[in-house]
Amino acid sequence: MQQEYNPSEVESSVQKIWDENKVFKAIKDSTKDKFYCLSMLPYPSGRLHMGHVRNYTIGDVISRYQRMLGKNVLQPMGWDAFGLPAENAAIKNKAQPSKWTTENIAYMKKQLKSLGFAYDWDREVKTCEPEYYKWEQWFFTQLVEKGLAYKKTSAVNWCPNDETVLANEQVHDGCCWRCDTPVEKKEIDQWFIRITAYAEELLNSIDELEGWPDSVKTQQRNWIGRSEGVEMIFKLENSEDAVSIYTTRPDTLMGVTYVAVAAKHPIAEKAAENNTELAEFIAECNQSTTAEADIATMEKKGMATGVKAIHPVTGDLVDVWVANFVLMDYGSGAVMAVPGHDQRDWEFAQKYGIEIKQVIAPVDESEIYDLTQAAYTEKGILINSGEFDGLTSDEALEKIATWLNDKGLGQKQVNYRIRDWGVSRQRFWGAPIPMVKLDSGEMVTAKEFPVVLPTDIPMQGANSPLVDNPDFQNVVVDGQPGKRETDTFDTFMESSWYYARYTSPESHDAMLDTEEANYWLPVDQYIGGIEHATMHLLYFRFFHKLMRDAGLVNSDEPAKKLLTQGMVLSDTFITLDEKGTKNYHSSEEVEVVKDNKGKVVSGKLKTTGEDVILAGMEKMSKSKNNGIDPQALIDEFGADTARLYTMFASPPEQSLEWRDDGVQGAHKFIKRLWKLFNEKAMFVGEAIDINALNTQQKSLYSKTHETIAKVSDDYSRRYSFNTAIAAVMELTNAIAKYSGDDSPIDRQIVKYALDQAVILLSPVTPHMAQALWQASGKTYLIADEPWPQVNQAALVKDEILIILQVNGKLRGKISVANGATKDEIEALAMQDENVSKHIEGKTVRKVVVVPGKLVNVVAN
Repeated sequence: MQQEYNPSEVESSVQKIWDENKVFKAIKDSTKDKFYCLSMLPYPSGRLHMGHVRNYTIGDVISRYQRMLGKNVLQPMGWDAFGLPAENAAIKNKAQPSKWTTENIAYMKKQLKSLGFAYDWDREVKTCEPEYYKWEQWFFTQLVEKGLAYKKTSAVNWCPNDETVLANEQVHDGCCWRCDTPVEKKEIDQWFIRITAYAEELLNSIDELEGWPDSVKTQQRNWIGRSEGVEMIFKLENSEDAVSIYTTRPDTLMGVTYVAVAAKHPIAEKAAENNTELAEFIAECNQSTTAEADIATMEKKGMATGVKAIHPVTGDLVDVWVANFVLMDYGSGAVMAVPGHDQRDWEFAQKYGIEIKQVIAPVDESEIYDLTQAAYTEKGILINSGEFDGLTSDEALEKIATWLNDKGLGQKQVNYRIRDWGVSRQRFWGAPIPMVKLDSGEMVTAKEFPVVLPTDIPMQGANSPLVDNPDFQNVVVDGQPGKRETDTFDTFMESSWYYARYTSPESHDAMLDTEEANYWLPVDQYIGGIEHATMHLLYFRFFHKLMRDAGLVNSDEPAKKLLTQGMVLSDTFITLDEKGTKNYHSSEEVEVVKDNKGKVVSGKLKTTGEDVILAGMEKMSKSKNNGIDPQALIDEFGADTARLYTMFASPPEQSLEWRDDGVQGAHKFIKRLWKLFNEKAMFVGEAIDINALNTQQKSLYSKTHETIAKVSDDYSRRYSFNTAIAAVMELTNAIAKYSGDDSPIDRQIVKYALDQAVILLSPVTPHMAQALWQASGKTYLIADEPWPQVNQAALVKDEILIILQVNGKLRGKISVANGATKDEIEALAMQDENVSKHIEGKTVRKVVVVPGKLVNVVAN
């Protein structure tokens, strides 16, 4: 065994053993319990970042631990390889995205291997490969035939920077989720998948996701947005036409003073035919670039159409207005406006001088409100509502719904906030949508798969080269000429089912091998960022249900448990130029001063001596220039140090604040354990007889099993890897401090404790663990070692430590026999020299004995 720990030699040697023996290859075995552990697949951006390292180390620790428990473990890895970054890089370099993507995958795969992750690389998936996306195309055509996918012209979210459509879920605070560009509205033809058909099931089955974080479940519930209300008809004056309106507040129906419709509503368009001013206003609304997310806060504008609607209960006439805050794609594109009890409607009524009626009063008559200042939006008691007066808001929902239903003017209805998933993207680097428009005008599905994306077309700009490529477009289907669809799939399509393809990546004749899929699925532990709660994680669940209903899988949900890891934060350093523009500087550029806790308190640029502004700990990112290169860390300290630090610095669900001294501390601990093992574990003795141990030996043996119990609980139940590592560090300290007589049994106890420490750390630091395991004469892999079992007898101590207090203040400690009575413990406490000193000259009022913990003497 090497005297000094050399991580590069150790890690390359161990990784070679794993690769040559395909140690982590997963094979279906119905005789064993399976465990499918999966981390969200990365985008091949070129290099790993520390967020990747943390995420994938969490999954690897869990996988290795489950393997040592005897489970049949599957832990695969692949690449979410389509998307805009590759395309934009190709445009910049006038190259092909496939080349950029392939090179990045090769480099990042090498990095992943250098970190020692226990992946079954035989199951590697690249979503840009035709063998993968052909099944996605095939499945889409099945959805089209079932009516679950369709094309329509729709007002969409348009990112002018990326020149493509965004789903509602991809708009964050009115901006593109990828590039932060403000989103515009645009009319465009695109393909949708009918996620709304599964809205109720997606919502109800959230309750079955017992192993998912409450925060994710809450976000999904809110995004699906189930509401119960009433769909009603407002007939139009002197017309056979009517306007349909949905409301969740039918209790306010008697307070309607106008109806508002979207600019694209048929009523508005018809009214504008002979009204130039209205036509100009509608055109202005249609050209608006206001993002959907900003509708609530933007200036409310409107214009009366001259059309009047008939109130369904009173028969009163109310004006129909075109309003810029009503969207055609939401509900029916029309709303009943109740300015007395809706703030948006109130602001509009105030601006245009429309009547405001009060029809809801507070339950508490003493509650003060003023409709001249704002709308009263709470539920309450109906007033000024005719036969419905005196009902509560909840009672009124039922009564008014029944009344409207009896008159044929409305009915109760459940609506959802979620909208169908727009999957068309007007960019090149994606899976082609497998549809063909025949010259006759009919839209039909492709018949052969894959519809291959050409990889020999150079990028000349943001516009997809497929649009002007007759070789791609022109096709004959069933003897009829036509043109292929040139839109490509949203990349969330690929990431919605990759987890299932991992179970049978060699299935060439079917999307999935159902036997393999149903053995491995659902995923037992899924790991990834909470930022995907209403994008990937919602599509992920939806797609699984689609595959279930197609007979491809037999489970209802894709993953039993979800762990959302925290971000990796790092110090951020800023200087301002003469224009006040922020310039971000890496830690290598800054000479810092730290306090005694290792926190940066000031810094100067090394080149100029200029003071930097400390922006604090922020998420590592290229834009903030505060990232840490994992490769540099591996090269200097080794993969095990990187793994150990990321697991020790904080619990996985919390943010990790990067500290260089913490990395160095992790490396020192590994070196210390290596040295201890080298000095004290090169010994082979007899099995340990616990009854033959002396007090000191039994203490170390007991400490070892306490650590096994603690680490086992942290790994399995809590995923509290930081406290598990801390427990092993404590055990290591106990071993280092142990001073016996160097007898065979003494040496065997120390060796046993060290062996267990190495086994317990092996999921976190697998290279070091394997090297030490091998050096101690083991002929099999530590990865195949069964997880140690706790010897309960070892946890029963002959003596226990009792804290001594006088008037609640710590005054000493004593050891007493395990099982000593209260009287015996009290007598020993009163005999203690320090206790006697602090009660001298005082009257003892009482003595409180807490068996197994403490004695408190109350005296004055």
